[in-house]
Amino acid sequence: MAKASVPGHAKTRLVPPLTFEEAAALNTAFLQDVADNVLAAAGDRSPHAGIAGYAAYGPPGSEDFFRRTLPGDIGLVDAWLPNFGDCLLHTIGEILSRGHGAAVVLNSDSPTLPTALLNETAEVLARPGDRAVLGPSSDGGYYLLGLKAAHRHMFENIAWSTERVAEQTLERAREIKLEVHRLPVWYDVDDIDGLRRLHAELRGADAAGRHRSAHRPHHANQTAKLMNSLRQNHDFAHRVDSLMQFDEARA
Repeated sequence: MAKASVPGHAKTRLVPPLTFEEAAALNTAFLQDVADNVLAAAGDRSPHAGIAGYAAYGPPGSEDFFRRTLPGDIGLVDAWLPNFGDCLLHTIGEILSRGHGAAVVLNSDSPTLPTALLNETAEVLARPGDRAVLGPSSDGGYYLLGLKAAHRHMFENIAWSTERVAEQTLERAREIKLEVHRLPVWYDVDDIDGLRRLHAELRGADAAGRHRSAHRPHHANQTAKLMNSLRQNHDFAHRVDSLMQFDEARA
């Protein structure tokens, strides 16, 4: 699920400490790293399931931006609707209509999501029988939802952009007796806490040891390059470090 990088309209919850231009640049880096991650999963050539990548994009008229920004192997799905649930359902239906046996909607806020989780999703969905795969986010939402059929009920009566999204999605699945395979929790980068966690991960400073399992974070090349470039600017480093320290003090 991808939004064009227009300053003032992309990653605005990261302003401040970022400027609107920096937030838009970060959005572009995220899009490129997520696309690379999907293609990396496709390149693993799982014996159980193949993977194709799409960007479900908006707003209307931004197709050229995505063609310039993303690899040619990433297809495009126009998915700009008033309700976010309708955007997700439309994307699922469109991918299934293109001949795929399952469809996965994936956020563009988790550039370091382990590639192994994408492969696990594909393998689970390739098994016989109807089922879903859910990747819950640490903020209560989800970073990934995979379906083998366009179950409209999975997107109904959901309080989008709240900490109840994953919980309510599981409730919808129970209501239609749909089996759900749950992935490990991962994080979104849509606020200062997520930015701090991303910064620590890119520097290899994960003191909590969250990744001792086989789920090694995807190396977000473009994001790392951008963050390193921005940190050469003393003002940027001061803004980010000051706000991060303030946020930690409040916690």
